[in-house]
Amino acid sequence: MRYYIDTSIWIDLYEDRKGFNGEPLGDYALKLLSFINSGTGKLVITDFLIRELSHNYSLEEINGMFNPFCYDKIFVSENQRKEAERIAKERDVPKGDALHAIIARDNNLLLVSRDNHFKQLRDIWPHHKPEEII
Repeated sequence: MRYYIDTSIWIDLYEDRKGFNGEPLGDYALKLLSFINSGTGKLVITDFLIRELSHNYSLEEINGMFNPFCYDKIFVSENQRKEAERIAKERDVPKGDALHAIIARDNNLLLVSRDNHFKQLRDIWPHHKPEEII
C-alpha cells in the first residue's frame, strides 16, 4: 500500500498539534508515519505537497520532516492541475484539496487527511484519518 499524507497531517506532526477536544493529532500523525515506515507500506510525497508546506516552513524544516521516512516522490501534471481547478470551482473547495484527491486517485494512493473539504471530494477519491488506519 502506498500512502499520500495531506499537508495538515504533516503540520500536526511537526507542531505536535492537539484537536478541539485535546485529541493528540501530532501523536496520531507520528504513529501513522511510523506504521508506514515499519515496512507496511510506502510513503509518497509530491512537489505540490512541498510547495504547500513551504508557505509555513523553510526547505530545511521540510526536509527534516521527511528525512526520517522512506518515500517516493511524484510530480503533478498540468492536466491534474487543470482538473483540480475545474473541480474546485464547481464544488467550492480549495484547489489544493482537489489536487490532492486527484493525485491520490491517479496514483492509487491511500489518501490521509482530516480536512473536511475531502468529504466533498470522496467521489473522486476516499480519504482516511490517521487514527482510522493505525
